[in-house]
Amino acid sequence: MRWIGLAVVLSVALMPVGAWAESDYAREKKWSDEVVPGIVVGDALFLEQRSGHKFLSIYTEATNAKASVVLVHGVGAHPDWGLIGRVRSALPDHGYATLSVQMPVLAQAARIEEYHSTFAEAGERLKIATDFLRAKGYTKVAIVSHSMGSRMTHDYLTRDANARASAWVCIGWASEDSDFRRVSIPVLDLFGENDLPSVLKGATRRAASLKHTLGSQQIKAPATDHYFSNHHVELIKYVREFLDKVF
Repeated sequence: MRWIGLAVVLSVALMPVGAWAESDYAREKKWSDEVVPGIVVGDALFLEQRSGHKFLSIYTEATNAKASVVLVHGVGAHPDWGLIGRVRSALPDHGYATLSVQMPVLAQAARIEEYHSTFAEAGERLKIATDFLRAKGYTKVAIVSHSMGSRMTHDYLTRDANARASAWVCIGWASEDSDFRRVSIPVLDLFGENDLPSVLKGATRRAASLKHTLGSQQIKAPATDHYFSNHHVELIKYVREFLDKVF
């Protein structure tokens, strides 16, 4: 792994800094200290928020890239975690540069519903990430998100009128009242046959809302759980085939 000591400053005005007070930056640093030395594919870099806080991202270039992808992990995790780590490492071999971003985390004991307080900060990070890739020359930037990362991504795409994503792979959106009616870009709604109850209960509603956006589709992966355990090859295939179709 090559280490890049890089700080990119991009000014974004989305929400007051006070709304982000609950983010656990010490926990982020702990993740960073553990993750960076073990990175094999890609380069660690730090992007800087308007507040001055720098968050870990992992950037991986692709030869003759056709597009780029921002990856968004789930609750309390990091940019090289689980299925996000697998997808971010694999997509460059298929022509997609990737930028996997550390999302805000709360204390380990925090309840899931408390993460809503981090959505504004998550949106700023997603905007910084997409702007970073566009500054690299990528005109097409997709987002691939998982679980809580999908809730954060939906909030960003529907809150920020200047959101510039080109497509969205939404994996395991765990909310019974979830839908894509306010999302104007092509969406792949991907989930497992044995996913979380809240993901499965919302599937019909999500499928109906996808009919409003050209190029969107829903896939229920057979015999697969919320984390695509032992099904990462199939996961990467679903993501790649959708991106190939869109781009």
